[in-house]
Amino acid sequence: MKENKKEETFEGKWYAHPPMRNALISGLLTGVAFGLAHLGLIPSIVEIVIYAIAILLGGYHWSREGIEEFIEEKEIGIEILMMAATVGSAILGMWDEAAFLVFLYGTAEGLEEYTYAKTRYSIRKLLDLAPKEARVIRNGKEMTIPAEEIRVGDIFIVKPGESIPTDGIILKGSSSINEAPVTGESIPVEKKEGMKVFAATINKEGAMEIKAIATFKDNTLAKMIHLVEEAQEQKGKTQLFIERFGRRYSPLVLLGAILLIVIPPLFGLSLSHWATRAVVLLVAAAPCALVMSTPVAIAAGIGRAGLTGVLIKGGIHLENLGRIKTIAFDKTGTLTKGKPIVTDVIALNGNKSDVMVLAYSVERFSEHPLAQAIVEKAEGMSIRPQDATDFSALIGAGAKAKIGDKTIYVGKPELFEKFGYVNRHTSTIQKLMDDGKTVVLVGTEEGIYGIIAIRDEIRPQARDVIAELHKMGIKVVMLSGDNAITAKAIAKELGIDDVRAELEPEDKIKAVEELEKKYGSVAMIGDGINDAPALAMATVGIAMGTAGTDAAIEAANVALMADDLTKVPYAINLGKRARRISSQNIVFSLLILAVLIPAALIGIMSVAFAVFVHEASELLAVANGLRVGRS
Repeated sequence: MKENKKEETFEGKWYAHPPMRNALISGLLTGVAFGLAHLGLIPSIVEIVIYAIAILLGGYHWSREGIEEFIEEKEIGIEILMMAATVGSAILGMWDEAAFLVFLYGTAEGLEEYTYAKTRYSIRKLLDLAPKEARVIRNGKEMTIPAEEIRVGDIFIVKPGESIPTDGIILKGSSSINEAPVTGESIPVEKKEGMKVFAATINKEGAMEIKAIATFKDNTLAKMIHLVEEAQEQKGKTQLFIERFGRRYSPLVLLGAILLIVIPPLFGLSLSHWATRAVVLLVAAAPCALVMSTPVAIAAGIGRAGLTGVLIKGGIHLENLGRIKTIAFDKTGTLTKGKPIVTDVIALNGNKSDVMVLAYSVERFSEHPLAQAIVEKAEGMSIRPQDATDFSALIGAGAKAKIGDKTIYVGKPELFEKFGYVNRHTSTIQKLMDDGKTVVLVGTEEGIYGIIAIRDEIRPQARDVIAELHKMGIKVVMLSGDNAITAKAIAKELGIDDVRAELEPEDKIKAVEELEKKYGSVAMIGDGINDAPALAMATVGIAMGTAGTDAAIEAANVALMADDLTKVPYAINLGKRARRISSQNIVFSLLILAVLIPAALIGIMSVAFAVFVHEASELLAVANGLRVGRS
């Protein structure tokens, strides 16, 4: 039995899936032959011929796999055991039981392959969400071409209600975009000129002109699907252990069956009787349910995660998610949005609008992120700037410009210390800084007009996610390169257990190592680029908001396609469920073997009964494994 079976094509109807179809036809022939023979309507030779046809048809797929495995990998798999049992039953004249064995085993194998193919098909079905055609502008003319023919640099038009054919940058227009196929987020995202859009996302409102930045086969959605398919082929530690066990166990079962045929007759015992026991042993001891206990659960879990915008890059990472004891969060861009905003405007002379007018008039000439935060705040207040001249950036301190006959300064408190006015406002400034805010003063050499406080905006779900992680018994730590005051203020607000600030990349690696020694398995969550060393060191590295970012996906074991922290506890719960269900299957499978093997050896089971229990247990293991992928 191959653990990771897959068909190149997938038929929507379960009974049309080739291995399943052959098994069902085999079962029909077996039933017809059995019925007609017991009614005395056909001679025994015709009955045997029909059984033989049923065996050849029903056993075609799985026996071919077993032979290929034996020839190419020099391994005796479960298929070889089933082939030996089938041939042995036929030699002993039990043609009906041989055909019954092939039918039931083929049915179980067919359903197993069908369910595995379906988990792959569900993720590939996402490609159907992308349009088959695109409306491009070439040589000044609009034309419709197949989406596969889009070239990087092409400009294409997407109207309201249409899907976007490939990744691109908006050149003209704005709209709200449903990005659920890529990120798993159902809430539309507002997009405007200069922003990136992804293949298969849906334009909800305005028409847009978009410049293609990826071909159809290399867009974000195609890469995501490819990544999930590769991940489903990668195996966890439990699965690798079971495979190693199977490679040693199956030959021993075959050897045991041979010994049952060879040794008893040497002591004058019936060859036919012990040969029948040998056939029953081959069926009863075949570890089908055990071998399928983990791969179906892993494939189902990874497939389900992919559909919700969580890319888990292999079975071992899904397993490790279920072991996490501690989560280390990067601050900027993870717990926060990585974009500073104005939180407070305090007027010391005049009103808030007066302070913002002066600050806006100076900072609109600056590219600094704090300046941009002031500009956005002023524009949001519908403030109009005054004419400013002689703008000058004061490196590491702020900026200044002349407004009317006064030189206006906007910058750090240290900039104003030399003017001798900061001491009067020390308590206000210190309180804002204790809250983790950056303080910017607005004034002249003669006095301070106002104080503006700026802080990186905390993600709205962060507090609830950390509370949920605490309920799961997981310790939460912040690892930040930011200053200690800011980091501790945000950590306190979010309820984080431990905060370590002012860390360089190598310091984050050491922190992850210390956490693993102290608490056990650690997940590190960061932006996937700056935190790459720490992500690689952690038990599980999780990259945030990586839609379309190759570097972030490469850096981590798990990639969250959207900036959605709620996917973190979701992924951990998925890993826990996969481990729990895999363990259930393993225990169940071992119990089945513990009952069937002794029963086969002492001769209290028929071939037909052994086949029925064996295949039923395999199907139960597959069905239980599929529960991992159910929400």
